[in-house]
Parts: sequence; structure tokens; C-alpha cells
Amino acid sequence: MNIVDATDRTEKLDEGEAPSLLTIILDTNPHAWALLTESLSLSKAVANLLVFINAHIAINHANRIAVIASHAERAEWLFPALARSQKDSHANGVHGDGEDMEMQDGEAADSDGPSLPRDDANKYRPFAYIEHVLLSNLRRLMESTTADALSSTPATMIAGALTLALTYISKQTQALPSATTSAQFNYSDATAVAGGNEMSGDGAKSQASMGLSSRILILSVSGDLASQYIPIMNSIFACQRLTIPIDILKLAGDTVFLQQAADATGGIYMALDNNSRAGFLQYLMFAYLADQAARDHLIMPGEGEGVDFRAACFCHRRIVDIGFVCSICLSIFCEPLQDNLCLTCGSHLSMGNYGQKPVVVPKRKKKKRRALADGGADTPASDRGTPAP
Repeated sequence: MNIVDATDRTEKLDEGEAPSLLTIILDTNPHAWALLTESLSLSKAVANLLVFINAHIAINHANRIAVIASHAERAEWLFPALARSQKDSHANGVHGDGEDMEMQDGEAADSDGPSLPRDDANKYRPFAYIEHVLLSNLRRLMESTTADALSSTPATMIAGALTLALTYISKQTQALPSATTSAQFNYSDATAVAGGNEMSGDGAKSQASMGLSSRILILSVSGDLASQYIPIMNSIFACQRLTIPIDILKLAGDTVFLQQAADATGGIYMALDNNSRAGFLQYLMFAYLADQAARDHLIMPGEGEGVDFRAACFCHRRIVDIGFVCSICLSIFCEPLQDNLCLTCGSHLSMGNYGQKPVVVPKRKKKKRRALADGGADTPASDRGTPAP
């Protein structure tokens, strides 16, 4: 065709904005949310979070989203949905590659994953799909949680959620297309909508070739976990090396690790009290909606100043200036261990010459000048020069 009409019909480069991947870690610890029922319930927080997710997707059709639940006993995916087997996929009316076979109303009777939502003319289909999958997985997670599991593990698995987030970001970055133009957007595919495909699908369908901008947002309601200090710090160092900012929105509890994570990775740290929790959605929209490129031109809020860089001991969770460090697992303790056994890894440690005073070299004293009768000072003999002849 170029030879016939002499028209340049080469493919044009995609000059749009770079796609942004937002990975949200939602702390679903039932013990912590039970204390926040009066000011902010979990259902209201999820509803506000869905509005924030829709705003992130509406900025750019190539933007992607991932939501991970940091639960009491495990870290679970809320969106995208886990890949189901071919048999279950056909039973639910969905192909294994994510294409529609038949739209069903509601969920299937014997499905391991959420089915496709019913068509609603009043709701944008990508928003409806994300909302349906996220709420279905969250409801299934809460129903599968037993009382024994809550009593045995009252904490939250934030370290496992961070590891899953880094794994997903790495997979999506490796799946970037090599072409110069982005793929054609397919509105008829329920799993190829803006915000991400199935985990088993091709992640290069709606990503531009200019690179993927990734960031992590943690909605935390629990305090610091001394037992997860090492994996949390390893995840922080990995994000720092990959230039992935970790944003923290603290709804309850007191944490030092997450504040250090936001400062080390260049993220935003904000803590809400009882009065400011009512504006949870406003804080999300105004502080955490902008990506890395937009933050270079904005004055971002946060508590960057006054970061406490001290470590917390693993035995009493005290903030210490000087402590004892295990040479095997790098656990920190505020006092000598009983029987010289590490509480984290159980290694036998030798304290050496603990309790002995260090040898201090005495400081050399300076010679003082003698006072003369006329009020002057006599120069020491060592400082006098050679007498004149």
C-alpha cells in the first residue's frame, strides 16, 4: 500500500502514559477490625477501597490492580482470582484461558473460584468484574476462617503478603511486550478488562512498551510483629533495590517497621486516629492515587520527618538503643538470654566476656603555664626557643 499511494503507514509509537501496577495489601486481621467497628468497619473500608481502585483504573486503561489479604493464618489473593482447573472452568461457564462461554447469574453451585458477574447496564464492566471477584474471595476467606485458627494465630501475615506482592510485580514486569504498540483492548473479554487478567493469563495484553511502574500500598490495622522482622526487612530491601515505593496507611496500632519501610523506599506513611478514620476515602484519593511519575510534580503528604530508626527487641518488643544481636538469625534482644539460647532460631550463643569493663587508655595531661607576678603566664621550658647570643 505504501508503494501505491506513497503514504507512510508505519506503526506509530504509543505515546500514552506508562501503565501503573498498584498492589494493595489489605490487613484482614479479625481481632484488630473488631476493635475498629465503631469508627470504621471492614465492610465500609472495603467499599471505600473499591472506589479508590476504580479511580486508579479510570486514570489509564492500561493500569493494573492486585489485592492481597494479609489474614490471621495466611496471605490470600483477593484479586486477580486464582487460576482454576480446566474442568472447573468449563463447569462454571468459563474457558481456561479466561474467555466467556456463557454468562451465568450469580455464582455456580460447585465452583472453587468466583464466577462472572451478571451484566448491569448501570455499572462499568471492568469495575463490576473487580468488585465481584474481590468481594467473593473476601467472603470465602472469612467463611473459611475457624475459631481455632484465630486463637492460635492472633497476628497477621504481613511478611507473606509482601512476598506475594513482590512475586506478582516481578511476573508482570517480565511479561511486558516487546512490540512498540500496546495490544488492542477487548471489552468482550471479562478477564481482559482494565485492572488485570487472570493470574494464569498473559499479562502483556494491556501494557505499554515504555515500562511498568509498580508500587505497594499497605492498609494496616495491626502492630509490629517481632517474629516477622527478618522477612519484612528482606522485603523492604528488595523493594528498595527495585525502586518500588511502599505506601503505608495506618488505621490502628503502633508500628515502627512499616514506618521505616516507607522512609527507605520513598513511600508515603500516614496514621489515622479515631477522628480522621471517617475520611478514609479522602485520604486514599488525595494522598495515594498519584503514581511515581506524578509525585515528582506534587507536594505529597506524610510523616517523613521524625522516623524512628531504632529496632525493637524480639523478646519484649521494646525500642532499644543498644541490644544483643543473634549472630545466626540477626534477632535483637534487650537483655542477655537465658541459657544463651536464641528465642527465634534456638542457636546456642556464647556471650564471651560480657560484664567486663573495657580497657581505657588514660588521656595525656597537658602542662599548665605558671602565673607570673606581673599577671602574665610563663612559657614552659619545652616551648621556649633557642636563646639569642
